[in-house]
Order: sequence, then C-alpha cells, then structure tokens
Amino acid sequence: MHAFDVLGDPVRRRILELLADGEQTSGAVTEVVRREFGISQPAVSQHLRVLRENGFARVRPEGTRRLYAVDDQGLREVDEWLDRFRRFWSGHLDALATELARGKRERRLKEERP
Repeated sequence: MHAFDVLGDPVRRRILELLADGEQTSGAVTEVVRREFGISQPAVSQHLRVLRENGFARVRPEGTRRLYAVDDQGLREVDEWLDRFRRFWSGHLDALATELARGKRERRLKEERP
C-alpha cells in the first residue's frame, strides 16, 4: 500500500497523531478513536494493523498489553516524495524566519533603549 493510501484515511491519521505524543496502549488508542469516530474495537485494531504493516507504527508487548509507537519508516517515504516539492515553500519559510528574527531584534532593541 502506498504511504498516501495509508494516510488517506482520517482514522489512521488520527491514530498517528495520538502516537506522535508518545507510546500508547492499544486500549488508550481504541478509547479515543471509538469516541471520536464511533467505530468498533476490531475496526481500530485493523487500522493499527495497516499502520504496522506499512511502516507507520510499531508495537511491543508488555505483559498482556500492546504498546504502539510511531515508526518513522513510512514517514520517511512521505518525506522523500515531498522532497521534490520543497522548493515551492522553502523560500517562503526562509523569508518567514528572516521576518521573525527581525521582529525579535526590534523588540530587543526597544527593550534596551532607556
């Protein structure tokens, strides 16, 4: 499955957002996703499996629990695909960084004036 097919599903994107905050139990992920999307526990498990099998999540057993975390393999594929488009926004981001630095400098100079 292509990375964007995996990320095209809002449930899987939400699961990745949850995992980006740190390792989560399958139960904790299921609780949030069931509440937000109204899907069953087996459906959440299926989404976790798709993420795992496509390099976006990893799981480790801890006793009877399963702890999920982000696996950056799938995200690297997305990053590589996006690389050819970075030129469209990198100049804008550089300009933004310059403006932010200029604003900080101006604030600092105002604070230093008696």
